[in-house]
Amino acid sequence: MAFDQLHRFLFNKGNVRGELVRLESSYQQILNSYKYPPIIQKILGELMAATSLLTATLKFEGDIAIQLQSEGALNYAVINGTHKQELRGVARWDEELTELPDTFQQLIQKGVLVITITPKDGERYQGMVALDKPTLAECIESYFLQSEQLATKVILRTQLNPNDEKVCGLFLQIMPTSSQTTEKHETDFDHLSQLTDTIKNQELFELPAEEILYRLYHQEEVELYPANDVVFKCSCSKERSAGALASVSKEELLEIVEQEGDIKMNCQYCHTEYTFDAIDVESIHAGTYGLSSGTS
Repeated sequence: MAFDQLHRFLFNKGNVRGELVRLESSYQQILNSYKYPPIIQKILGELMAATSLLTATLKFEGDIAIQLQSEGALNYAVINGTHKQELRGVARWDEELTELPDTFQQLIQKGVLVITITPKDGERYQGMVALDKPTLAECIESYFLQSEQLATKVILRTQLNPNDEKVCGLFLQIMPTSSQTTEKHETDFDHLSQLTDTIKNQELFELPAEEILYRLYHQEEVELYPANDVVFKCSCSKERSAGALASVSKEELLEIVEQEGDIKMNCQYCHTEYTFDAIDVESIHAGTYGLSSGTS
């Protein structure tokens, strides 16, 4: 049974497209990067599945980021994805709290959902919607209805068994047309949405994708496309960190090395630590860092 894959499908007799994603290893890599409490693990899982689903809607090369911002116990959580289904993410919360709320609504106070789309070629787009629904899935549905006037169904489910964490997502959406969506299309979507609501967690986490779609939509003509692999991949590197240090004066960097022994830079996504000594500092400011050492 394949996890870490995204499946696209189309209803041949309806103006509706769909996606199914199931993540295991890629999700666990994010969880293993930091000691997240269970409710934060759940939020990150749902956010990761949602980002994969939305990344699959991109018609161009580029990146998408889905971020939650809040004044509550959860400060922010973000997942970044590329058109190649490469995902990474991080969350920050009030770690001074001994106990966190156990529901999405209690965790989020005065929150907003921010979706940022950055094409490789073209202008960056950003949209947002209030996090005022009981679940993240409902907030994403609200985003599409408000920003694009497209009826959307989102289901996000997590399984947090020790060393067996998984997350699944289902996405249905009326396909954009050149003319106004007809009443028949809306009826078709409502019918398919109701069928989707009948899915059980056990089915999502244990059955092959083809069987899930058959159980839900066996009376429909569903075309399933080849699956795309989903991976955790962080874009950090020692050279990128060196590039950031180049904006700091050499004197200031050398002073840190003298006081601390070296300079440490930590990636906020995968928590990889990169260290730099005085020789590195000289190379960075001479513009020769990494040219002969093979640093990556």
